[in-house]
Amino acid sequence: MRTTRPPLRTALACCLLAVAALVSTGCSAEEDRTLVVLGPWTDGEEKPFEATLKKISERTGDTYVYKGTRSLRETLVAQLRTDTPPDVAILNGQGELAEYARDGDAQPLPEGVAEAAIGPWSPRITLLDKDGEPRQHSYWVPVRVDLKSIVWSRPDTPDMAKDRGWCLGMASGATSGWPGTDWIEDLLLQRHGHSVYEDWATGRLKWDDWRVKDAWRSWQTLLEEGGDDVGKDALATPFVARNQGLLDSRDCTLEHQGSFIRRYYGDDVMPAPTSDFVPGPAGPQTAFEVSGDMAAVFTPSDAAWTLMKQLTSRETRDDWAAAAKPAERPFFPDRTAGPGALTKGTEKVLELFREADDLCFDASDAMPSTLRGAFQRAVLEFLQNPSDDKLLDGLLRQLEAERQLQWDAGAFAIDDLCGSLPDG
Repeated sequence: MRTTRPPLRTALACCLLAVAALVSTGCSAEEDRTLVVLGPWTDGEEKPFEATLKKISERTGDTYVYKGTRSLRETLVAQLRTDTPPDVAILNGQGELAEYARDGDAQPLPEGVAEAAIGPWSPRITLLDKDGEPRQHSYWVPVRVDLKSIVWSRPDTPDMAKDRGWCLGMASGATSGWPGTDWIEDLLLQRHGHSVYEDWATGRLKWDDWRVKDAWRSWQTLLEEGGDDVGKDALATPFVARNQGLLDSRDCTLEHQGSFIRRYYGDDVMPAPTSDFVPGPAGPQTAFEVSGDMAAVFTPSDAAWTLMKQLTSRETRDDWAAAAKPAERPFFPDRTAGPGALTKGTEKVLELFREADDLCFDASDAMPSTLRGAFQRAVLEFLQNPSDDKLLDGLLRQLEAERQLQWDAGAFAIDDLCGSLPDG
């Protein structure tokens, strides 16, 4: 049976109508699509970043929408399962990012973007390619960072040393316990150095090693200063209560917390190195723990890679700093906080940042996610009875079993967590 072909003019008209329909629905070109950025900032914290995205949009011509959530891992996993990932996700866990890279979800950085992947926030990791050959790539870039290994206090308060008391708040939704893991990590770093710290965080040092146990015991000594119920009280206390720092909402004088906490305090609350307040080696503290918010591409496109370049540019950092309140000014990987006047707390953090000989990425954030979760739960159990030696020994055995399990599975993808940087 013969098939009758439509006249050429009619066929061309149909094609043009079809193309016009695609353009009108926004399906014809990549540049017409809105890019989705998933990130951790909510409850007002996101506003400076959203303002920064608008500035980036003016430069690139692309459109961005920011989606913030406190349940970042759960949200991203659900999106990946339904094949609806964001274009770019901003996460704070290197171990989690390494898992996404291994699964092929986080994309390797191309030339021109990889230069922004600087340590200790963005190490190159080794993964097997499709032919089973090991290849090294960078998969994420730091967009903002925070300094840890510091203690906040009101140094001008009379008799502060005599009335010393530690602020403790462990409650933080699904990730409760992380202020305690920060304590263990910092004590291990300050008491035994960055090499031991790095070996432990990357799975090469066992959890029942005497140096790891020493860090837990050192924390126990500090807890005992607060009385018998300090641990149990901490379990029910949010790390930030009613939009107030613990120094204002609790009866305490010292708070071990990262530099982000300055947004809740005035210029009377200042940071100082952990070693000024806890037992450790003699001499000034030169190694500091740091954390970061890192951006990775999950839906690759030219527009997504352009956004990654913008997020690490000096122009974007200046825009972000200008959009933020003085006490919420972000810190950047080159140890700067943008132009303009700074609060006293921000100036002091930058001073400590620049004095550091070694910066070591947050240990638990670099661990495989299952081990990080087990670490947080162990802290919560430990606080039920910090003086119970059998309890601690049992918790360390459980954590060592999980470390061994993840080690055998090849889940430790990050080898280096510490490094030094030039001043910005």
